[in-house]
Amino acid sequence: CIPRFHNTLQFRHSTEDGHFNAMKLSPSSLAFFAAVAAVAPGVSAFAPSAASSSPRVMELFATKKVFIDGEAGTTGLQVRDRLGKRTDIEIISPPPELRKDEETRKKFINEADAVILCLPDAASIEASKMVDADNDRTVLIDASTAFRVDDEWTYGFPELSKDQRDAIKKSKRISNPGCYPTGFIGLTRPLVEAGIIPEGTPLTINAISGYSGGGKGLMEVYESGDAEPWGSYGFSLAHKHIPEMAKYSKLGKKPIFQPAVSSFDQGMVVSVPLHYAWLKPGAKGKDIHEALAKYYEGSKFIEVMPAGEAEVKEAGLLERGAFLRPDALKNTNRMQLFVFYNDEEEDAVLCARLDNLGKGASGAAVQNLNLALGFEEDAGL
Repeated sequence: CIPRFHNTLQFRHSTEDGHFNAMKLSPSSLAFFAAVAAVAPGVSAFAPSAASSSPRVMELFATKKVFIDGEAGTTGLQVRDRLGKRTDIEIISPPPELRKDEETRKKFINEADAVILCLPDAASIEASKMVDADNDRTVLIDASTAFRVDDEWTYGFPELSKDQRDAIKKSKRISNPGCYPTGFIGLTRPLVEAGIIPEGTPLTINAISGYSGGGKGLMEVYESGDAEPWGSYGFSLAHKHIPEMAKYSKLGKKPIFQPAVSSFDQGMVVSVPLHYAWLKPGAKGKDIHEALAKYYEGSKFIEVMPAGEAEVKEAGLLERGAFLRPDALKNTNRMQLFVFYNDEEEDAVLCARLDNLGKGASGAAVQNLNLALGFEEDAGL
């Protein structure tokens, strides 16, 4: 009759228009309900009869405590915004002046059912060590690069394979994918699995992101009006996203990655050019498109768009019939995959469009949180 709870329980009462009013019960009220459960475990007065036609229904359910370590940062603010209106989650936060206090953070980490780490790599590593040795309950979801190729952490890309979603559900340590890798892996993993792109193929990536990907510092530069309109970077050819791209694409070969940032705040397009000569003999554009469509059939968040430039134009997906704009999915957890090809020239360009702060960061974190805590995967998304 009474679900498991920690320190809070929510009591939801439906109004006649079908909406729910929610309130948290006090500790004394919780004690009352626990007592009721102890002496009358068969009591059914709290649950509606299956045959009841009354519009008023009372529902008891446990809330989950979530601590966002780094909630004042770009990703943290977006995660909080996505979770803030939910009644199945209680966000726990220390006072602003104690957000960086080690003992306070440790207390909140171990009190929470799930912690989303929105921190630089070093700080995430430090935070992961704050979980008590006997705490096998708290789920950590790390949004940094620190654990993305660590085999002791589960890679938080539910659509990666048929088994990945269940792996995330069972995991207590989840590494959130990077924004650029989400696009690249989303495009290439299905083609490697299908044998269309052979393992070891040396690919290149051309990508452009909104300036929010650089955090508050870069946002201030662009929003001051003094920034360049477009800038390419990553000239060391050792970008921190490259290892996870090579690993989870199953290519086993590090791609050459050429990212860029421009004067829009959110959104990105990740592009991967292909020569047919690199592919399985006889593979063409339609084969690529069909393989992607089959792989993501039924996906809630990843959509394979019409095949080829003509069909994409006809669907009205190119601005002025020519331009694939990067910010079309702003504030969503969606990703769109495009296959442009020219069979006569024996070339193709694959493109992934997503919000760098959505499916590329905070949206993915919430999606992983939902899976790990047993909520509907698209709750709050």
